[in-house]
Amino acid sequence: MKLPLSRSTATRLYCDLTLSPSAEISLPEAAARHAVTVLRLKVGDTLNLFNGVGGEYRASIVAVNKRETRARLIEFHPTERESPLDITLALGISSGERMDYSLQKATELGVTAIQPLATERSVVKLSGERAEKRLQHWQHVVIAACEQCGRNRVPAVAPVQSFFNYLAQPVGGKRLLMLAPNAGTPLKRVARATAVVLLIGAEGGLAPAEYQAAQASGFEPVSLGPRILRTETAPVAALAVLQVLWGDI
Repeated sequence: MKLPLSRSTATRLYCDLTLSPSAEISLPEAAARHAVTVLRLKVGDTLNLFNGVGGEYRASIVAVNKRETRARLIEFHPTERESPLDITLALGISSGERMDYSLQKATELGVTAIQPLATERSVVKLSGERAEKRLQHWQHVVIAACEQCGRNRVPAVAPVQSFFNYLAQPVGGKRLLMLAPNAGTPLKRVARATAVVLLIGAEGGLAPAEYQAAQASGFEPVSLGPRILRTETAPVAALAVLQVLWGDI
């Protein structure tokens, strides 16, 4: 069957399914709702689908009804937009939109993995079902950022850990860096690395005991200059610097 002409080619949607050329799939609920309700795609419109394991598929909408939205996969493109620099962002939990902003921009800037940390100065305290719901929300924020920025691999947001439990876990083969306003070493002068763990506190930064424990665990204090940045600004600035120094910016 000849497919109708396409109206749109720029739309990208995450699709948590097994994808293969020529397959016809029913879009997951969230992707279908976004495609039809928000983007108003119709039969014949094209879009790009990715499932987070690399590459993307050009697809065409072939059916839209109340029960489902179906798409036919046309061709696979092995496109990769990942940075050569492996960055894990260990980030103190900040409040509301600040955390969302940090995760969104970290994804756009190529972070590989995200570890939310419950720190002494974290305003938001999460546990149990509330922590699980927040984790799902954060993962959706990251997925949406991938859809926007072109990434085909989705950074995993790990379950919330307490600060000291996280420090107790081994981290092999990565440079350990910790943002600290009064650090004597500017981030731009750190020796080159290919894999980094970047530790950043929440509102108010790390408490003295946390700072000392991080140093004892091998984290090197580094600064971003003489000005103190807000908790949502610091990850963006630090990740941009790292990508300029050792990544793909």
